[in-house]
Amino acid sequence: MENIPSVKKLDQTVVNRIAAGEVIQRPSNALKELIENSLDAGSTQIQILVKDGGLKVLQIQDDGHGIRKEDMAIVCERFTTSKLNSFSDLTSISTHGFRGEALASISHVAHVTITTKTADSPCAYRALYADGKLVPVKLGQSADPKACAGNNGTQITAEDLFFNTPTRLKALKSTSDEYNRILDIVTRYAIHNAGQGAKMADVQTSKEASIVDNIKQLYGSVASELLHVQKTLDILNVKVNGYISNANYSMKRMTMLLFINHRSVDSYAIKRAIESVYSALLPKGGYPFVYLDLEIDPKNVDVNVHPTKKEVHFLNQDKIIESLIDMFEETLKNANDSRTFYVQTLLPGAPEEAVVEKPTSSKPVAEYKYVRTDSSATTLDSFLNRPNKEYDDDAMDIDEGSSVITKDIRVHVNLASIHTLRKRVAKSEDKELSTIFNNHTFISCVDDMLALIQYEQNIYIVNYNVASEELFYQVILGQFHNMGKLTLSTPISIEECVLVAIEIEESKGNLPKDLRDANQVAAAISTLIASKRLMLKEYYSMEITEDGKLTTLPMILRDYIPCMDKLPLFFLRLGTEVEWETELGCFDSLTRELAILYSLDAPLNQSDKTDYFWKIEHLIFPSFKTHFTAPAKLKNYVVQVANLTDLYKIFERC
Repeated sequence: MENIPSVKKLDQTVVNRIAAGEVIQRPSNALKELIENSLDAGSTQIQILVKDGGLKVLQIQDDGHGIRKEDMAIVCERFTTSKLNSFSDLTSISTHGFRGEALASISHVAHVTITTKTADSPCAYRALYADGKLVPVKLGQSADPKACAGNNGTQITAEDLFFNTPTRLKALKSTSDEYNRILDIVTRYAIHNAGQGAKMADVQTSKEASIVDNIKQLYGSVASELLHVQKTLDILNVKVNGYISNANYSMKRMTMLLFINHRSVDSYAIKRAIESVYSALLPKGGYPFVYLDLEIDPKNVDVNVHPTKKEVHFLNQDKIIESLIDMFEETLKNANDSRTFYVQTLLPGAPEEAVVEKPTSSKPVAEYKYVRTDSSATTLDSFLNRPNKEYDDDAMDIDEGSSVITKDIRVHVNLASIHTLRKRVAKSEDKELSTIFNNHTFISCVDDMLALIQYEQNIYIVNYNVASEELFYQVILGQFHNMGKLTLSTPISIEECVLVAIEIEESKGNLPKDLRDANQVAAAISTLIASKRLMLKEYYSMEITEDGKLTTLPMILRDYIPCMDKLPLFFLRLGTEVEWETELGCFDSLTRELAILYSLDAPLNQSDKTDYFWKIEHLIFPSFKTHFTAPAKLKNYVVQVANLTDLYKIFERC
């Protein structure tokens, strides 16, 4: 008789891990569940820390109502929830989470620590969990929650995600891919929950920000091309609110932020229908930006159709989508004011001043009042390939295999000296100048030092050499203790660099008498800098060996590498210009020297000019829009050279 395997009941641990694999498929799924728990807890501020794409550390902290001490024993067990009492409650569920599987699933594939405090508790409590159960910190100790200091709310830390499921761990692409998925989740909920603050290294929003403010901060120029849609559909009394891009804006991939009853979900049917509307308006290969919030009576929505709550089903889906499409078409059809076409006016009988009236405005507007530039417009050079070559000096090449090392987890800086320097920057601001830099449109580089930009109807010429130094100074202060690294393929001797700098300065006649003994000075500076290597590594991501060789530089702006020809003078100035004795003076002067190193200077090799100008347009000037507070001293380096109104009148007379 053939051997027939007998049916066995799986061990409960295996059952739980299988279930956990359905709910927690990757770090972003775990974070989505934790964010939704925080929102259900009434949080107004959520802080998120991740390391290695969330696989090493995934931490979320909120200021919600917290967890009662007596509930902490079962909070990580499966099917424990405060949101359901019976199956019939699923027909009216309006919270983000409801099945009680999130924390349980995470605890089965990670080491979980929960620190929580309710408003009426005299202290916070901390507990460790594994496989859904409380576990002691050390063998022999009690596993009960321990009293500790803490703020109102809950902090949940999941470490070593998928440590006990190596196959799942190997299946994940990379930590950077997982981090990007986490950014997507955080960005979606940060925009939808405008008025609630979110804090993460790459996503930060304030409590005062609106939905459009958050879209502008997180997605950029599309915010100026958005149309508001708001309507209550006749079908099932569905409420629709959102923002959609107009026909002037298009992107290579569609961005759709869809929320149904405040839960981020996907809907292939809705996405396909919206794409069909825009296909007639946008160029081939162009897609829109859509943020859509639907509120549907909970009894008409089946939320329990997907383990990760990624999808939902609702009644009369086809009719609701049809109504949505009608609303989109009507909104886009009535948005003609953003697509203005001009006609020739110099015909017999034409008025002296050409006037074009916007379709939605009763007030005629002179044609020369229109601003014809747009920061989101496609430029000719976008069709050209960016040069891959950064510079020719092989001895100072950047290792392409490990040139960018980002810090996923952000360190909070409490140094009084850094706060003082940041306040100085804010105090020195010229608000009018900041407005120009933050809202400009880049026109073109004039030469190795100057560029033209436009703000409203004025054209300015900017000394970007000087402005970039101020930019890097501010970015370094803002990213202090949190910068990534650029790894050199070959370590560089500081002593040799200083000798080169002394020789160059001596040939120019700029060398003070006390620096005449080049070898002695170079050795002394190399020793001094090497003695500061621990501080430089921790705060500035500059790694230096004990024998005085540079191995890494800070990554201040992504994809930006400084001119390595400036390294010799940089090290010489570290030994002669930095005030190492006091904390404030040290951080101020050291940050300034780094800013000088990273500031724009035309490369000596003419063949590198193409890449130099590419970096100016695509890396430096976009950073002026997001990272820059213009100081008053920069006024002398930003000069208005033309006004479009005056220019138009001149051309009109020609």
